[in-house]
Amino acid sequence: MTALAITALTAVSALGRGAAAHRDALLARRGGLRPNDFDPAVGGWIGRVDGIEDHALPPDLADYDCRNNRLADMALRSDGFAERVAEARARYGPQRIATVLGTSTSGILSAEDAYRHRDAAGALPPGFDYARTQDLYSLAAYVRAALGLHGPATVISTACASSARAFMDAANLICAGVCDAAVVGGADSLCRMTLQGFQALELISPGPCRPCAPDRSGISIGEAAGFALLEREGTGLALLGAGASSDGHHMSSPHPEGAGAVAAMQAALRAARLDPASVDYINLHGTGTRANDAVEDIAVAAVFGDRVPCSSTKGWTGHTLGACGILELLLSAQCMDGGFVAGCLGVEQPDPSFRAQVATGTWERPVRTVLSNSFGFGGINCSLVLGTVH
Repeated sequence: MTALAITALTAVSALGRGAAAHRDALLARRGGLRPNDFDPAVGGWIGRVDGIEDHALPPDLADYDCRNNRLADMALRSDGFAERVAEARARYGPQRIATVLGTSTSGILSAEDAYRHRDAAGALPPGFDYARTQDLYSLAAYVRAALGLHGPATVISTACASSARAFMDAANLICAGVCDAAVVGGADSLCRMTLQGFQALELISPGPCRPCAPDRSGISIGEAAGFALLEREGTGLALLGAGASSDGHHMSSPHPEGAGAVAAMQAALRAARLDPASVDYINLHGTGTRANDAVEDIAVAAVFGDRVPCSSTKGWTGHTLGACGILELLLSAQCMDGGFVAGCLGVEQPDPSFRAQVATGTWERPVRTVLSNSFGFGGINCSLVLGTVH
């Protein structure tokens, strides 16, 4: 694929608002997880974004009000992102900028709340606006309207690979000449369904998640939103390649040999025209569950051996589901810009059975090329390769 410049980038998560807050947290090794005060009955720890309950959407877009769109709006207003999109809109025209976003649950919290307030006949409250809140397309419709864009718009919902996969579809639109730029990313917000669902699967860690630790005990759910402006022209940070695959193995368990993960990483390297030795750091999907971390280690070792440092950043933010692709792209970009590898948080030594080179501290070194993994339920895999263009 043709390398595409990432000319603007932002995110909001439990670590704060904007790129600087995320870099500062990585370098200080200061996580954003806290005891679950969203749905305390579930227990565990969560990555909750402060200020979201009080955040107001613009009055003319108030019909889109839901937790997911509030989270997205917080990100749009960070790092001057909306202003950079406005500049691109002036260059290309609003119809030539696509909106390609990922989410796994969208505004389902709004439907949960509406369901709790049904009338005696079981009807949902008359003020519940399904299309502008819960519907998956609500996210793209809101972001498109907030940024004044008129180009193609779509939402990808491929579980935890959603916002990573959005980069592939956006790149295809640009390379096919359908548009000149794209707003890419996604958002996923806390809701009862995901917290209680993962609890039912017995996958919630009782304490902060610790991916790659010998005694890891599950995931911590987080929420986040992030966006990138992807352009045909530009210098600096760039998307060099992307690859995707599907295990076709099981509804929730990964292929035991990581076959799909291997295929996605190899496809991303081929698209970037790079060999494994060219990669300086791998941002693992690294959820913190026993099975997923072990299988990802098998896959990474099969492609890269033990040469390339790798780590998971979910110990800082929690697993942000459909938003983890864009969030971890931003975190990887901070490692590239600052010249460091952010080793797994709260882990003294990695699982001794692992074969890949898992970092557990801050390693100062040049990071020029990164491969970032996002894998989801059903064996949905996506890998992105980041680098620079001059």
